[in-house]
Amino acid sequence: MEFATKTVQIEDNKLVKAQIWDTAGQERYRSIASSYYRGAVGALLVYDVTDRNSFNHVPMWLKEVEENAEKDCLIMLVGNKMDLHEQRTVFVRDGRSFARKNGLAFIETSALDATGVDTAFQRILQEIYKTQTKKQLNSNNNKKSENGQAQGNGSVSRGKPINLTTEPEPSDLAQSKAGGCCGT
Repeated sequence: MEFATKTVQIEDNKLVKAQIWDTAGQERYRSIASSYYRGAVGALLVYDVTDRNSFNHVPMWLKEVEENAEKDCLIMLVGNKMDLHEQRTVFVRDGRSFARKNGLAFIETSALDATGVDTAFQRILQEIYKTQTKKQLNSNNNKKSENGQAQGNGSVSRGKPINLTTEPEPSDLAQSKAGGCCGT
């Protein structure tokens, strides 16, 4: 397990400090990883686009997060190593399709050249901030209700995807031009 903190400036110049726990996705950490998910309000499920087996394990890790994190935990699927075009075994359409079917945000990144990494953190933290702010407002409204009846349950469903871009991903364009993956 690795631990780090990251502070990100989001809309309205708010600083959000995130605690990041990296479970490395290895099976040997599975039994202790679930304890780190408790109380989590966001998760990045990262797979290696050059390793089909890592993508095949995503449903298992998604289930672990869903069973152990907060019920409104925002989850982003991240395909890493997008810079290794020649070695790719998991295509953009595969990741995007899985994300869409499971109500997850999706992005591809390259840790090697930092492509998309900051964007992934920025967007998920921004959405977490919005969700938690809305949840807090709903909770405060419920407490202030004059007649004592709840006006809402204060929860937000996880099924709302995070809108990363309105433009196609660069890897979609490159693959379409190269005659590889057909993007969307």
